[in-house]
Amino acid sequence: MSSAESEPVTAVKPASSSSSDAITVMIVDDHPVVREGLTAIFKSQKDIKIIAEAGDGDEALKLYDELYPDVVLLDLRMPNKDGLHAIIELMTRNPKPRIIVMTTYESEEDIRRTLKAGAKGYLAKGTAPQEIRDAVRKVAKGDSLLPPSIASKLAESMAHPELSERELQVLQYMAKGRSNKEIGQVLYISENTVKAHVKSILAKLDAMGRTEAIATAIKRGLIVT
Repeated sequence: MSSAESEPVTAVKPASSSSSDAITVMIVDDHPVVREGLTAIFKSQKDIKIIAEAGDGDEALKLYDELYPDVVLLDLRMPNKDGLHAIIELMTRNPKPRIIVMTTYESEEDIRRTLKAGAKGYLAKGTAPQEIRDAVRKVAKGDSLLPPSIASKLAESMAHPELSERELQVLQYMAKGRSNKEIGQVLYISENTVKAHVKSILAKLDAMGRTEAIATAIKRGLIVT
């Protein structure tokens, strides 16, 4: 969804003073229907209150600085500023937020990057309402939450050699069909340096050639096509 389609920053006042001890939550997702659905599952919960909604990472940062919610429920793929970059910036705040990623993207790399950035939990969209409510309560206490399927993918990711930022850049251009010479020109490095990076990438991905490396990278979420 484009940034033009995301709705403006929204703050939601708690219904009454009796909710002052409730866990405060901000929902960050560029799809209004998702925000509405998540808000609905918390509506009857006396100990959890939705105090803000945002349509992208930039809006989330502004609202966090105004309201300091206890828990942030956040999507990964959003316009303007995506979930990963929003997490990185939110974790520089004081107090640091307790973030639960809630997304349809469950690749090894998405999970590894977001947890490394500081997220406390990771849920797939479609998770049962009660599990989402329980996750918010658990993370609000300072605990981490990883469903078994997510924990398994994280373990797989940690078992693989990590690519450097430069290798990830080279890999992205490889996926676009660029030659070593072209990649070197774009990144302002020599063709021999590109060749060295490609060799390292193939070794780390246990691939025989570029095609296999790209296929493996897409499967693991290292690159987005």
